[in-house]
Amino acid sequence: MPLQSMTGFARLDGRTGRHQWAWELRSVNGKGLDLRLRLPSGSERLEVEARRIASAHFARGNIQATLNIQAEGTRVEAVVDEAALQAVLDLRQSLEGRVDPAPLRFDTLLTMRGVIDFRDVADDPDALSALDGDILAGLEKAAAAMAAMREAEGAALAAVLLAQVAAIEKLTLLVEADPSRTPEQIRARLDSQLAALLDGTAGVLDRDRLHAEVAILATKADLREEIDRLKSHIAAARDLLGKGGPVGRKLDFLAQEFNRESNTICSKSNSTAVTAAGIELKVVIDQFREQVQNLE
Repeated sequence: MPLQSMTGFARLDGRTGRHQWAWELRSVNGKGLDLRLRLPSGSERLEVEARRIASAHFARGNIQATLNIQAEGTRVEAVVDEAALQAVLDLRQSLEGRVDPAPLRFDTLLTMRGVIDFRDVADDPDALSALDGDILAGLEKAAAAMAAMREAEGAALAAVLLAQVAAIEKLTLLVEADPSRTPEQIRARLDSQLAALLDGTAGVLDRDRLHAEVAILATKADLREEIDRLKSHIAAARDLLGKGGPVGRKLDFLAQEFNRESNTICSKSNSTAVTAAGIELKVVIDQFREQVQNLE
């Protein structure tokens, strides 16, 4: 499955019978899949199927799907509230002899609230079913179009991320090959640090304490563990980018691990070159993580 960005847009217009309709889809970054449907009043019956269609195309992103429907040649019918009309007639009869007995006129009835109502003529069930089917098919096409747009952007993001992973690998190998990591250089630093430690303390430090201090200094001088972990994370990142699919969360976790190792390298470094490479690592890793936030 190709990588997808979480940003995208699609619009699809259609016509069914006397109805014109249009879907408009927008997508931005999100921690999960958050679908916000905006349906016209009376179209709530479409919500369950619309959510199923969106979930089939997208795994992450804040997605807004708006449906607009317009009916041409609106048909109106007059509906008489028989109970209200009868109440008016009963009232007229009860007031006979006390008010003007002129016949009740039609135009007078029209002014009486609740007696006569005007409403749109509902479509027959077959026409309504055809409209629903076309609208949902339109959503399917619009979702596919936006998914294609997100995939195109995802492919571009993958190229950027792979270049950044290559930069992380290059800097990792630079740290690994730095002369300060050779046994001779580490030994020389240890000798210097031990000399400073023992200066003026002759006869004070016992052998066990001295061995412990040497072990601590040797551990701080060794970057092998951090380099190995960086190489492992680099391989994992390339594997995820190659497999595709919704891997944004996993890559974000790897970015955090990259950052952890670069911080340790900077804190343990005894070489200007290694420190400079560690700082550059942090810059590239921040750029990597920023781009990863856009991936599904």
